[in-house]
Formats: sequence, structure tokens, C-alpha cells
Amino acid sequence: MLALHDDLSTAGALNPREAAALAAAGMRSVRELLDHLPRRHEDRRRFDAFPVQASATPICLRGTVTDTARKRFARGGLFEAVVVDAAGGVFGSGTITCRWFHLPYLHKWIAAGQQIVLFGKVKDQGGRLFIDHPEFEVLDEDDADPRSLHLERIVPVYRNISGISQRRLRELIHRTLAALRPDETPPAPQPGGLPLHQRYRDAHFPESIDAAAIARREFAFEEFLRIQLNALWRRQRQRSAPGRSLGKRTRLLTDWYHSLPFDLTASQKQAVHEIAADMRLPQAMNRLLQGDVGSGKTFVAMAAMLLAVESGCQAALMAPTQILAEQHHHSFMHWLAPLGLRIALCTSGRGQRSDSDILDRAQILIGTHALIHRDHLYDDLGLVVIDEQHKFGVDQRAALVRHGRMPDVLVMSATPIPRTLVMTVYGDLDVSVLRDKPPGRAPVVTTLLTNPSARAITAKLRSHLDEGRQAYLVYPLIGEDGGDASVSVVEAAAVWRKRLPGYEIGLLHGRLGPEEKEDVMRRFRDGALHALVSTSVIEVGVDVPNATLLLVYQAERFGLAQLHQLRGRIGRGGNAGECLLIADAKQGEALAKLRTLEDSSDGFQIAEEDLRLRGPGDVLGTLQSGTAALRFAEFLADDRLLAEARAQAELILREDPRLDGAHRQCRAWLEVAGGPDA
Repeated sequence: MLALHDDLSTAGALNPREAAALAAAGMRSVRELLDHLPRRHEDRRRFDAFPVQASATPICLRGTVTDTARKRFARGGLFEAVVVDAAGGVFGSGTITCRWFHLPYLHKWIAAGQQIVLFGKVKDQGGRLFIDHPEFEVLDEDDADPRSLHLERIVPVYRNISGISQRRLRELIHRTLAALRPDETPPAPQPGGLPLHQRYRDAHFPESIDAAAIARREFAFEEFLRIQLNALWRRQRQRSAPGRSLGKRTRLLTDWYHSLPFDLTASQKQAVHEIAADMRLPQAMNRLLQGDVGSGKTFVAMAAMLLAVESGCQAALMAPTQILAEQHHHSFMHWLAPLGLRIALCTSGRGQRSDSDILDRAQILIGTHALIHRDHLYDDLGLVVIDEQHKFGVDQRAALVRHGRMPDVLVMSATPIPRTLVMTVYGDLDVSVLRDKPPGRAPVVTTLLTNPSARAITAKLRSHLDEGRQAYLVYPLIGEDGGDASVSVVEAAAVWRKRLPGYEIGLLHGRLGPEEKEDVMRRFRDGALHALVSTSVIEVGVDVPNATLLLVYQAERFGLAQLHQLRGRIGRGGNAGECLLIADAKQGEALAKLRTLEDSSDGFQIAEEDLRLRGPGDVLGTLQSGTAALRFAEFLADDRLLAEARAQAELILREDPRLDGAHRQCRAWLEVAGGPDA
């Protein structure tokens, strides 16, 4: 019998080449092999009927190859296989053509007369039905055997491993499962959960699709339990570490309040109250401040920094770009001017200024990552504020924190984050949310347009620029690498310069160097550029109050939350903004999604809808590096599962705070720097 920690070499049936292939894929133990769960299952007891029209969702077919052909082109080649219904064309047309581009070697694998299983989306071109690049598996004569792993059952389909075929991997996992010890247990058994060996068996070779779903949910629970246990462990250690109490004196904060020509919103006041309460505790604060576009996070950060300064400490705010740091510096200098504080700017281009004495004596430091590398700036750093925190790596944030002695930390996010993702990504932080918008913020009207004429859009834009306003024109691609008829941002900039003679058109995208980006944005902010053709790189960042028009081309290629962030770039002055989402009329599902933006300006509602439509994988990737590697991201929309994992993690640490008793097996899950005792 095999244990989960056993080396695969002891499992037998592996030749050296296969062992090397699995090792290269990170699978050296029995557990690592069994943790390579199927990405989907195919019910090969009953296949889909051969189609009579295109399908928006993938289908699984079983058929016979009747003909193949290779075609050569200047830029590659094409391999085609004609497949007919194995039942003799009983259903529909009974014929489909499969195409693989730039894969000429497939003629060695697929030949006329073979039985084949196909999986893919069907498209209609000129009345013929095609599947481009379908997943496929050629069946053997032995697959007719009732004991076959590859037919007449619910069959697992795995992510490819170089050097091992799908069929061979299926056989290896089935053989390993058969030899697995039945008494294996997980680090934290789930109340009412399946025995571990049965969970693995149901996840790989289930008797029903429902059984596979139950097993995957239990694996997801275990993953989320590990994440929550780590988050709570970090919070427990942070709160037990010695710190100091700040923010008890509020004269500066009160004087600042009275100097403002407006009142803070209820959400801002609540956030300041929560931050002040944290700072007054003898432990270091670790809090996330998230808010919708234009909700006033900067003013909350100012309040927190005033509390730190009046406690005799320095406060530092780190922004991801020089121009955003400069914008913050300008705002702080303006709104804190009545208080007479020493406020300095430190960026890679501004660190050696003639006023370095002000920099060295600053009470409030604002800068980019350059703040990390200037040791001489800090006498007593008591508060660290990280703006657009997802733009920084964990190490960069930690490096700035190390300049202080257990400083309080406030991280800010301009992207509203669904509650389930907050629990997962920021489970170790306390959270403050700004839901109100300051009064007087100009509205942004959003309109969805399908295939409008270039003449009409040009006239709209020219009229807007003639009034002295500025505009953003956003495209999804940088260069000619879309693989379709998409227009790239580089091509678009050239086109718009021809359409709008007499106006200065700028170009901004992610492949420009940092100095080029800063220069383009500075010229746009200063009014030297009338329109900016850009990718989504403008999604977060500077205020350009005169920018009141946003055109987003191929809007169906963007997520809802991303589009909401983009339209947050306009209407930041006293004039209303107008956002035009330009999409392909053929994209029916996408158009329904985009209409959400016409109907709602609530970033949190939009973020929840974005999570529902796109799934957590895409959304996670924009929040924090590493989170997109979750194995069971699809379950992040399951509020109940996350809540159960959080409650179980709290119970474990309540019963065994150091994880050295009944739950000592969970210590292997801890990932904090320095190990479990850090």
C-alpha cells in the first residue's frame, strides 16, 4: 500500500522517462501526483449529438475520422480531419471538420478510420461546421472493454504534462489510487467530510458528476482553510508583537477638519474613527482602506498621517508612479497648508534636490519606491501608507515598513473588491470601506454603442475638444498581436492624428519606459496633449480634471470592474463626464454584460457582478501577485464555503493557539516568513 508522502518511484509502473516528466512538472510524491486533479470530466457514457449549428459552449463528440488533409501556407500550415457521427449520422448533419493551425505533425496521430473523441466549440463558416483546435483523444480497440478507463464511464481530463500522454496519465493515477492506504487523513479533517482516499477517488474517477463536485468542494474547503489559517496566524502574531500607542492627541486633526471648505462623508468619518482606534492600541495597525472611484481615500490617509505626526512620528505614503506621487504631494501641500507641516517629495528623479534639508527633516514623506532606499530620511517612522497597494510586491511593502519600529500600516485600494475575495486575499487585515462619494462630484453618463461609424465618433470627439475639454481613447491591444482584426493602440494613435489635425494626440501603453510614461501623462495633465490614446494603463492614477470624455474600443474585451475604473478617470473636475463603450454588435453575451455599466455607478455592485461573470481567476490576477495560482478559484463565489473555512480556522487557533497540540499537523501549512515560530 502507498502513503501520500511516498516517493513515486516506489509506486512502480513508472519508467525513467515518465518519472523525469512527472518530476519536471513538480510531481515527485504520491500526494503531488494525486493533487493533479482533472480540469474537467467527460461523461463518455453518453456523448453530445452531432450539431446542426454553431454552439457558444463546448460540446463533446465521439466519431470516426473519414478523411484528413494537410495544407501549407506561407506562414505555416493547416491540418484538417473530417469526422462523422459514429452512429452513422443519426443525429443532425453527422459531419464536422476539425482544424489545427501550425500543427503539421498531427498527421502522425490522426488518420482515417480511427475512432476519436472531440471537445470544443462549433463555428459555422459558409454553411459548414468546424471546430478549431479541439481537444481530442484517439480511441483504441481495447476501449470497448467494459473495464476501460477511457470510455463508457465518466472520464477525467487533465492539464497536459509534457512527455506523458493523457491516456497514460489517467492509467498512472488510477493505479496509484488503487494502492493508496485507506487510513490516510488530511491535516484538518472536515466535520462530516469524505475519507481522504474516497475524496481523491471521487475527484478523479467519480461514479457521477455530482460526486466529483462534492469532492472538489472538499478540496476547496481545505485550500481555503489553509489560507484562512495563515491569515489568522499572521494576525495573531502581529497583535501579540510589542508596539506603541499613537494618535491620542487630535489637535492637528481638529484644526484640519475646521480648515476644510467641506465636510467629510459619513464613510470617511467612520474610517478615520476605525483607524484612530487601531493606532491607539499597543499593537501595530494593519488595515485595508478600500473605496469606490472618487470616494476620498486620500483625505482619510491625510487624517491618519496627522494623528501620527502629532504623536511625534513621521508618516510616509508610497505611490506606484512618480506622477501619482507628485499629485499626492500637491494635494497634501494644498490641503494641509494651514497647519505649517514639513511635507517632502521623494522620487527617483527628485531625491537629490537642493532642498534636501527639508527632505531630511520632513514630518510627512510622499514618494515612490525611492522611499525604500533612503535610510537617512527616517528618524521615527510611525505610519506607512501604501497607495494602489496591488502595484507593489510584498517585499517592497515590507522594506518600507522596516524603516520604522513596528509602524502602523494602512494599505489603500481604488478597486472595490468583492467580500469573498477580501476574506481570501486580505484575510489578515482589518478592513474599512468608503461607500459614499463626496458631494459635488460630477456624474459620468455611460452609453453603449455597437459598431458606430468612424465619422460620427470623430465628430463627437472633435466637438468635445473644440470646447476645450480633453479625452481618453482606450484600446485593449498594444501591437499587432491580437490574432484577429483588432486595432492596436499604436495603429489607433496614427489614425487619430490624421483625423484630428490641429490637435495634439498622445500615446501611452505598458511597453513605454517609465520616463516616457511619466512625460506623456504630465503633458496630458498640463494640457499640452488634447487627447490620449492608451491601453488600460490609465486605469488607476492621476487626476486630470479637464478630461471629461472616455471612448473605450472593443469594450467587450475588458472586465466590468476594469471598465468602471477606467471611467473613473473622467468627471474629476466640476464638469460631468461621458463614457462611450464601443462594442461589436455580434457579441450578444458581452453586450448584456456591458449594459450593467449603463445602469449602475456602484463600484461594489459592479465588482460582484464582474466576479459572477468572469469568475475569480481573472479578477484575482488584478489584486495581488500569487493569488491567481489558487487551485479552486471557482469556489471563491461560494460565500458559505469561505465562511465555514474561516470559522474552522478560528476554532483551530482557539483550541490550539501555537499549533503544537491536537492540530500540530496544520503547522505544515504555515507560510509566514521565519516559520511557525516567527
